[in-house]
Parts: sequence; structure tokens; C-alpha cells
Amino acid sequence: MEVFQLPPGFNRWQELLDLILRAFAYMDGVIDPPSSARSLTVASLEKKCSDEAVFLAIADGQIVGCVFLADRGARAYVGKLAVEPGLQGRGIGRWLISTAEGEAQRRGRRVIELQTRVELTGNHAAFARLGFRETVRTAHADYGRPTSITMRKELGA
Repeated sequence: MEVFQLPPGFNRWQELLDLILRAFAYMDGVIDPPSSARSLTVASLEKKCSDEAVFLAIADGQIVGCVFLADRGARAYVGKLAVEPGLQGRGIGRWLISTAEGEAQRRGRRVIELQTRVELTGNHAAFARLGFRETVRTAHADYGRPTSITMRKELGA
């Protein structure tokens, strides 16, 4: 397996979108409000990829994982971490997060953040094992209870 940044001329948008939708499908009926992944289209995904750094995990020519990295002022933000459901638990997500952290450091960022939903306690534990710590709970618009947890990791110098 290889992990690399989205190459120029990338044209496998539907394959990437399908991976994200498969990886996020387990959240259906579990989180409220539904994941923003559900509203992605090929066009919106292509736009997102033009605004953020994207790293892909490729195995046997297939996209098996991805992670997005965006600059947010002094910190970097990790989003849409997705791993092919049948391959989860094999270190692909860890490798993608590590790659995103390296890119954040290369960009001079000392902090990396992500958000996960309150209901996804397995994600909280997985990100904690990677060195992320909860910093704040927030609510989506029109929700009177926390719906998301922001987790942060301090990066080495």
C-alpha cells in the first residue's frame, strides 16, 4: 500500500466519493444531524479537493483510504478520514493521520484538530490513542445539545 497526495490530473472522483460514502455509512441512524458526507457530490468533492490537501491510500490500484487537510489559521484541520470498511483496523487510518500530521508540520503548523460526533465513542478512543485530546464540545445549528467534539493534538517542533 502507498499513501500519497492527490496527483495532478486526478480523475477518479466517483471512486473517491464512493469510498467516503461507504466509510461513513455506519453513522447512518447513529448520529444526529446526519454526516455532511451524505451531501457530497462529485462536483462538491472536486471543489473540496481543490481547496484542501488530500492524501490517498492506494492498494492494488484501488483507493482504500483518504484524509483531507485544511489550513485554519495557526492550526491544521483533518477532515473526511475514510478507510474502506473491510480494511479498517489494519493501520491505514493511522498512516493517513500520520501523513496529514507530517504535512501540517511542513506547513509550519504546531497544532492539528479534527471533529468527531458525540455518539461515536469508538472514534473518540481511536483518536485518543493517536494522541488527540478533547478540547471542546459544540452544537450544530438548531441543536440544544452538544453534537460534535473537537479534538486537538500538539505536533512536535
